[in-house]
Amino acid sequence: MRTAEQEAVLRSVRKLVAFWQITADELAGIPEPVRVQEPVRVPVLKYRHPRTGETWDGEGAQPTWLREALTRQGYTVEELRLPQSESASEA
Repeated sequence: MRTAEQEAVLRSVRKLVAFWQITADELAGIPEPVRVQEPVRVPVLKYRHPRTGETWDGEGAQPTWLREALTRQGYTVEELRLPQSESASEA
């Protein structure tokens, strides 16, 4: 069973086909649209632990290693932040 929205779309398509006098053969020759793959987003690293090497891109929840480095190990955000040039070159 079709929804009301689907019925409305079909009515519109039928009207356009009739107006432009499009034949079924013409419709059959239309190729399927090509699906374009989304490019894979490579995260740009923004933070690195100086001793363990663990990294974080700044997206999502703050990782445990970063929280512990800031609260228990005495690091500052600036000490863990990667310079722009270094973080961009690793991505």
